[in-house]
Amino acid sequence: MSSPPLYRLIDRLQRAPLLPVLLIGLLVLGFGIGWRWPWPADEPRFALIAREMIATHQWLIPHRAGELYPDKPPIFMWAIALGILLTGSLKIAFLLPSLLGGLATLGLTTDLARRLYGPRIAWLAGLTLLLTVQFTLQSRTAQIDMLVTGFITLGAYGALRHALLGPAPGWWYLSCVSMGLGVITKGVGFLPLLLLPAWYGLAAWQRRHPGDHWRLAPLTLKQLGIGLALLLAAIASWVVPMVLYTSFSGDPALAAYRNNILFQQTGERYADSWHHLEPFWYYLLKVLPWAWLPGMLALPWVVPHWFRRLRRADPRLWLPLSFVVLMVLFFSLSPGKRGVYMTPGAALFVLSLAPALPGLIRRSGVRRLCWALIVALGGTIGVTGALFATGLLDPASLEDSFSRSPWYWWLTLGAATAVIAVVLPPSKGVRALAVWFVVFWALWSSWGYAVMDDHRSRHGLMAEVARVTHGAPLALLDFSEVTALQTRQPIVQFGHDTDLNGAQLDRAVAWLREAPGQRWAQTTAHQARKFACLDQNRLIPIDNRGGGDNWVVFSTDAVKQCPADAHATPLFHSPTQLAPSP
Repeated sequence: MSSPPLYRLIDRLQRAPLLPVLLIGLLVLGFGIGWRWPWPADEPRFALIAREMIATHQWLIPHRAGELYPDKPPIFMWAIALGILLTGSLKIAFLLPSLLGGLATLGLTTDLARRLYGPRIAWLAGLTLLLTVQFTLQSRTAQIDMLVTGFITLGAYGALRHALLGPAPGWWYLSCVSMGLGVITKGVGFLPLLLLPAWYGLAAWQRRHPGDHWRLAPLTLKQLGIGLALLLAAIASWVVPMVLYTSFSGDPALAAYRNNILFQQTGERYADSWHHLEPFWYYLLKVLPWAWLPGMLALPWVVPHWFRRLRRADPRLWLPLSFVVLMVLFFSLSPGKRGVYMTPGAALFVLSLAPALPGLIRRSGVRRLCWALIVALGGTIGVTGALFATGLLDPASLEDSFSRSPWYWWLTLGAATAVIAVVLPPSKGVRALAVWFVVFWALWSSWGYAVMDDHRSRHGLMAEVARVTHGAPLALLDFSEVTALQTRQPIVQFGHDTDLNGAQLDRAVAWLREAPGQRWAQTTAHQARKFACLDQNRLIPIDNRGGGDNWVVFSTDAVKQCPADAHATPLFHSPTQLAPSP
């Protein structure tokens, strides 16, 4: 007798995990898209640049409110701009590149695990990656790191398809193209080349020790040369037009942009970074212990497993694990460090864990650790929320940053944690961890967004500014991307690095005097008090709808004893500023 249709469907899903894992990933990573605006520090900048590309049709060189932006290549901003054109909504489009990068990373990791170890392990690997804190966080954040991780993962996937499942030089060539695109997304797209030392070393060892082990396809010098040429060609697809345009423009600012993006933001930033300075051990002690949870919990049990497989010279472990070690070492050697730099390693870390996962989830120690983790996290959040909500801790220092109290969704998460801990006891700790993460991200992406969005995005603030100033042209003192992104009126700004207490105010006053009563300037109340030439009684306060900085606007009637001979022309302007899309 044939099996019931439901059992046949379940059997098919078990044998073909890629599509269901991607669907689960889409639900977890995509939930909440369109429910919030970009948040600082990085999201408003990239969204502003993308929107400006559409408005000005300047696609080759990124600009931020009219100012050249040399910190990053343009692919990420192109992707956001394309999303705006396709969806008509900035609120949806700004998160799409990270979502697509996350889904690509998830799908490639799951598929490679299936080809190397079978469908059951592929299921576990895909779900483990989806539960990995940094992977899910970055997939839900509009920073460049998740998109470049997608390119890096495709690069590693293509190289490993050739090395472990080949020979398949076509996959290696695709890998190199993906690395090149990764470089012009964020300079570290070449990271899959870190697979080469273990690849060549193991290939040489296998030639000297033929036997019954997993065969490693060699990478010939010809294949290496063609691949590197394709990598450089992908980089050149943007770099060559950019260099030609900036070199023959005759504009010193464009020449400075070219030198900055090619040299200062690459080798100089790596070797002699000027910010985010951290000690060598920063990633090992301060980032990876939380960023790669829950996989990090398994290290006491998985390390002996790794040693056994490494002694057998199993290339399925040697290659991904060597990538993880060399990637962490590469970023640790640079004085400038940020936690997001570890994002590209999460997928290959999970791939290194993959064959041990079936045994790990059966271990009582692992289950109890997973259960203890959610109780600690959820309990801390819930108790903290209860203390603030009841007034036992003073909420004034935090609650004034929100238009709605956050404590009740913290309490809800604490209560949900208690229910999960009771229904799924320590013996089912792995399941409890999976359920808890789903609940956490669901609450974060709905209730959490509603609590935090108005304050963090300044959406309500700039709507109020437009109402008070009747949509007149507005000068932004102490320019920030989040403020510029949310303006409903034409704006001017006077240079990101211009002295706020000197040149910026002088230029703003001269600009206001060109059209008395028809132009306005905006700054914080704290900063305005430093300007002796402003009549503090004529500053108009703005309801910030959520606390934080107190803002004011002023026109020429608030100006007294200010220089009248400053240059009125703003350094950068956006005369066609558009209101944020719905």
